[in-house]
Amino acid sequence: MTKSVTSIDILSPGGNLDAYIQAVHKIPVLSVKQEQELAHRLVDEGDLDAARQMVMAHLRFVVYVARSYSGYGLSQADLIQEGNVGLMKAVRRFDPTFGVRLMSYAVHWIKAEIHEFILRNWRIVKVATTKPQRKLFFNLRRAKKRLGRMNEAEITDVADELGVVPEEVRRMETRLSAQDANFDNDAEEDDYSPSQYLTSPDSDPADLVEADNLRTQQSAQLATAFTTLDPRSREIIQGRWLAEKKTTLQELASRFDISAERVRQIEQMSLKKLKLSVTSA
Repeated sequence: MTKSVTSIDILSPGGNLDAYIQAVHKIPVLSVKQEQELAHRLVDEGDLDAARQMVMAHLRFVVYVARSYSGYGLSQADLIQEGNVGLMKAVRRFDPTFGVRLMSYAVHWIKAEIHEFILRNWRIVKVATTKPQRKLFFNLRRAKKRLGRMNEAEITDVADELGVVPEEVRRMETRLSAQDANFDNDAEEDDYSPSQYLTSPDSDPADLVEADNLRTQQSAQLATAFTTLDPRSREIIQGRWLAEKKTTLQELASRFDISAERVRQIEQMSLKKLKLSVTSA
């Protein structure tokens, strides 16, 4: 193995992607016998050098897989790096008694890491969070390259193929068509940006704390003032203003055996008394 190959960083292609790709393609591919021997050394003896040789020999395959995800606008070096992480996870879990080649087993781990990276970085807001949504995201991306804007029949076909309802396909297609907006556009740009309409004039922490303290103080004063009312007045205010379902004047009048007008008068006098108690405290 040449010095340029043994010295490469297997986790990251680094700044020179072309040199990295050339280096990994110089690493010989393992035969079935060699792969089995290394896998047994890793599983039976915990030989980390065997694991390293298995990873190194399969780096070229990670490059091949990562290239198939070049249409997402993300760095090829980053995709390869994430795929390498998946490769190392696969090597650590690979059992030589499976009866399959390491690459057939590792490709699923490589793609899983690349998928996670794409979903984290393709949009500011995540477009897929559940497993069915992730499957729909990547399958729909491939379908849209072939079909463009899908009609209802194509949406139904994709939904049937992936085992989801058509509405999920429509929703994901909308997400795929959306674009992230700049939070703060340049001064010379005419378009509105989120920074222009999301800013709150009441967002100063000191003002928020002061307002919260004032509300707490007023609530305490109101509770104290409420105790100065007679029981009938308290029940009327409770029913008219504090109950989840507002009590009518007629209902209170029947309860206290007085007229509805008298209930209204008691209500107004009690409110004035409460207001006076709070403002003069």
